[in-house]
Order: sequence, then C-alpha cells, then structure tokens
Amino acid sequence: MRTFVHESSVWLPRPLDEVFTFFSDAANLEVITPPWLKFSVVTPKPIEMRPGTLIDYRLRFRGIPLRWRSEITVWDPPQRFADVQVKGPYRQWIHEHSFVEQDGGTLAGDRVQYAVWGGALANGLVVRRDVERISDYRRQTLTAMFGSGQDS
Repeated sequence: MRTFVHESSVWLPRPLDEVFTFFSDAANLEVITPPWLKFSVVTPKPIEMRPGTLIDYRLRFRGIPLRWRSEITVWDPPQRFADVQVKGPYRQWIHEHSFVEQDGGTLAGDRVQYAVWGGALANGLVVRRDVERISDYRRQTLTAMFGSGQDS
C-alpha cells in the first residue's frame, strides 16, 4: 500500500494553551472544515479527549454521504495529539497535530499520512488536490479567527 504525506502549518498570534484548547475541542472541527463537505460531528458532546477516544463524523464528499470514525491515539497536551481513521473513505489516515510556542504566538502544524484506493493515480488526479484545498481552507479560517499577527 503506497502512502502519501501532506504537511502544513499556520502561525497564530495567540498563546499555546489557547490554540491547543481550540484544536482539542472536537466540535471546532466543524468550524474549520470547508462548508462544501457538509461536515458534522455525530458523537455526543462534550467529547473527552484521551488515547482511545472514538469520534464519529458525517460528511458529504462530491455529493456522496460518508461516515468517518477516528480514534485519538496520542494525547500529549499542549504539544501534540494524533488521530487515525478507524472507518472512512481512506485506506489509511494518520493525522498528527503539533503546537509550538514561536515568536510570541503558536505554530500549529499538521502532518497527514494517508493511502487511497487507486494509489498514485487516484491521489494525483483527485485526492492530493482535495487534501490541499481542505488544508488551505483551514489555514485561511484559522488566520481569520485568530489573526495573522500582521498589521493591515
């Protein structure tokens, strides 16, 4: 099974604890996911984050309704956490979130290792661009919410 990696980061002019608290609330995933995915968290809230926590989601991708279940596999506040897809559209999905104090704010990083049905062809034609588009939306939304730290 061939895997692919997507990495991105955004610097936010907010304290580490504030940024980590936002990301560690599963309900906020709805806020930073593009509206065209019609994404919603199905698991009743509040969700206690810790290794072994299972979170269920519902979304529509290209008009197709999908269910997704992830499991929190790493929980190391406020530096990082990770989740893996237990059930969903990917052959494999491992998402690592990292948080580092930097220049008076927080660098929030994402590293996704994934595998898709159809391998390199499907990734090259569709999946990679979709993953990048979702990542770009998240970065823009987070910058709008927390600020960019740049004077306008």
